[in-house]
Formats: sequence, structure tokens, C-alpha cells
Amino acid sequence: MPQLLARWARRSGLAIVLVLTSAAGAAAMQDPIAAPPSAVVVTERDIAASNAKIGAAFSALAAMWTADFDRIGARFVVPSVVRFRGPVRTACGFLRGDNALYCPSRNVIYFDEVFVARQAKIAAQELGTDGDMAAIGIIAHEVGHAVAMQVGEDSPVPYRNEATADCLAGAFAQRAKQDGSLEKGDLEEAFFGMAAAGDPPLRLSGDPRYDARLVRMASMTGHGSRDQRQQNFRSGYEGGAGACLAEFR
Repeated sequence: MPQLLARWARRSGLAIVLVLTSAAGAAAMQDPIAAPPSAVVVTERDIAASNAKIGAAFSALAAMWTADFDRIGARFVVPSVVRFRGPVRTACGFLRGDNALYCPSRNVIYFDEVFVARQAKIAAQELGTDGDMAAIGIIAHEVGHAVAMQVGEDSPVPYRNEATADCLAGAFAQRAKQDGSLEKGDLEEAFFGMAAAGDPPLRLSGDPRYDARLVRMASMTGHGSRDQRQQNFRSGYEGGAGACLAEFR
């Protein structure tokens, strides 16, 4: 375990804290998951229901990864979770609203509770389901970053880290299916959420040399297109954690 994580080892368990929003600068972080444009109205009841389901899913995520780390002779230090609304100051700098982020320096997951509840409601309206797995998938992705970091997997290519996190979210869905907690419609919601969070198509200039550099840069720094994100999730769903990280094979 990296030295930083050794310091984290003194911390464990789930801590959920409501953070007041800040009007100070809202510079985008390096791990944005943008919500699709939508006029969907989210109520306080929607947010409360979403938070309750995320809390239950997070407990399952913590139990899953704790057990999987035990099997490889390691310890999973469960991240803390902080929910917020709008732009906020975090341990990793300013984070805009409509976003979620794993902050490795503090082993904390931040998520905008309105944004996450909205993703569930959008999925519910589009698919005719309760939409909850579209929201849970966001948290499973951020926990995936924590898992990868804690086994020492941290690629200098950002896209590889994002692909691994999507894959590990899929591995969580596989485990949910195995233990009988994956409900009808959940898988469709998860794939819907991955598609909605895909990077927007590139706007090419028509200059072949410039566009080639643009495509190359996007392939290294983004989260992946909707198809890539869905495929990365599918890899974990079909192959489990071992399909995402060699440590779990």
C-alpha cells in the first residue's frame, strides 16, 4: 500500500457530511461527470430518496471491496462521502456543481446530491423504471477510483483511470446480480447513466494534422465516449473485478 494510504489506514467506516455550498470560484476539476441538459425538476423528496438508496449501495460497495481486498491480503480503507449542492471548496480544490469527484489526498468522495438525484429521475422517465442505478453507478465509479488507487494502480493517462473506474462499477453490478440485489431495470439504468456521462463528440476543424492531435489528446484525457464508457462498464459486469485490475484475478 502506498505511503499515503498507510496514513489513511487509521481511518475507516462511512462518514456522510452535508457541506454548505460556496459561491467562491468554481473551476472544473479533473474528474467531471457532466449531467445532460435537462428541464427535469428535482424535489427535496427526490433527493432524500436518492440519498437513501446511495447510502445502502455505498454500504454494499464498502462490504464488497473490503472482502475482495481481504482475499488478496490487503486492507480497503473505506472512503468518506461528502454530499454538496452547487460549487464547493473541497480538500482537492474547488468543485463545480453537477459533478462527482474522488479526492485521493483525503480518501473522500464528493457528489452533488441534486445532480445525482436528477440523473436517477432522468433515467426513470426515459426507461420507465425507478432510475436508481443511474445514480448509484456514479458513486460506484468514484469508489472504483479509490479501489484502484489503494492497490497502487494510478496511470499517468487519465482515460485509463476512468476506464478502470467504469469497469469496477460494472464489477459491482455483477456482484449485485450474484447476491440477488440487482433489480429489474437496474442494468438498463446503469448503461443509460454511462451513456449520458460520455464525453461529447469532438468538434473537428477539418485540418487533418490538428484534428489528429485533438483526437489523440481526447483519447488520453477524457472519460471516454458513450460507447467506450458502456463497454468499460460491460467488461466489469461480465468479467468481474479481475477484468479491471490484475490484482483481483
